[in-house]
Formats: sequence, C-alpha cells, structure tokens
Amino acid sequence: MESDIARRLADLNRAFYQTFAGPFAATRARVQPGAEKLLQRIPPGSSVIDLGCGNGNAAVWLAAHNPPRRYLGLDGSDRLLELAGSRSYPFPAEFRAADVIDEHWASPLTESSFDFALAFAVLHHIPGAARRLAFLRACRRLLAPGGILFLSNWRFLRAVKLRRRIVAWETVGLKESDVDPGDYVLDWRHGGRGYRYVHIVEDPERKTLAEKSGFREIETFMSDGEGGRLADYAVWKSA
Repeated sequence: MESDIARRLADLNRAFYQTFAGPFAATRARVQPGAEKLLQRIPPGSSVIDLGCGNGNAAVWLAAHNPPRRYLGLDGSDRLLELAGSRSYPFPAEFRAADVIDEHWASPLTESSFDFALAFAVLHHIPGAARRLAFLRACRRLLAPGGILFLSNWRFLRAVKLRRRIVAWETVGLKESDVDPGDYVLDWRHGGRGYRYVHIVEDPERKTLAEKSGFREIETFMSDGEGGRLADYAVWKSA
C-alpha cells in the first residue's frame, strides 16, 4: 500500500474517532466479553500497556478486579483520551496520544517495560501489511521477556447487518485499486454520518504476523456480538 493512501486511511479513522468519540463511547460502556475473559488473566500488580485504550474501559475493569502496579493507555483520539482520563483509578494510570502507524510511535517508551500489552480492536485499523507488522514488532520490544500480548480483530463480515454498512471506496475519495485485499470502509450512523477503515485479519495473516514479529501464538477463540463470533481473539507470548 502506498504511504499516502495509508495516511489517508489513518486520517479517516482519526477524524472518525475524534468526531464521534461521544456516540462511540456510548456504545462501548463496558469491555467486550472476549476482552473480559483475557483481562481476568492479568494478575494484580502487573504492568500493562493498553494500545488503543479508547475511553478507558479496560482500565476501569482492571481497577475493579485486578489493579496493575502501572498502566499506560495510548490512543489516537484526543477526545477518547479525555474521557479515559476523566475517570479515577486506584493505581498509577497514564494516558497519552500516539499514532501507531508512525514508525516512531514507541520511541518515547522504555523497552521491555511491560508484562502485558493489550491491542483490542487496533490491528484491523492499521492500513497495510508492513505497518501492521511494524506495530507488532514494536509491541514485542515493549514487553518483558515472556510477556503476553492480548489482541482482538473485528470480523464484521460474519454479520449480515454489518455487511450492509460497507460503502464504496469512492465515498471517501479512493478507488478499490488503491487499497489491499480485505480492506473495507464502513459507515456510521449514530450522532451523525461517519466512515471508518477496517481490514479483515484472516487466520493465515494473523499467524504469519505472530511469527514475523517475534511472538508465539498460544491460544485463539471467537467471541462478542451476534452469535459470539464477531471478533477473533488471540494470546501471543513473546518468543
């Protein structure tokens, strides 16, 4: 994928989450079932980095159940970060802006600093296979030896009503030939009309990304939404 196209797709998502932060957060009042299943495995006193922390739902869940000794939440939406930071937490919680398709997004962070990394609903918003791999390699560097990455990828094509949200690329000023196989743009209709870029991460791609980024995939499962199958979850251990 060309760099200018990737930037346009990233800007599309950034504008969406900035503009619709309130309505989006209202539809995400709690962590998804699959995310909760994984958060239960984080021992109290762990260090956690939450990539794409949104309005802070994972931090709120951890506060109520397994408080970490350190928590850092990163997101590309200033408005969502404001919502996350407005809550109170019984542990040191920090929220920062970060653009994860920028090759230097992790540079300010100390390597091997975290026991757990969360990447819930993040990877499918990163345009281009090379950028997804770069993001995951950065995640690997931030984890302590044997550290764990929990990730989820939206599989909206499994729901008929969500497939109806797909719009033509021309709607956002692009052509299908500009993007990669598995790339889509979906509309949003709560609190106004907006558009999001989403990539479907199929099983073979996910497994290849794990291997190339220095992880070992130790578990996968489906959860969330209609029929409990609208997201694929994975547990990766740093190799």
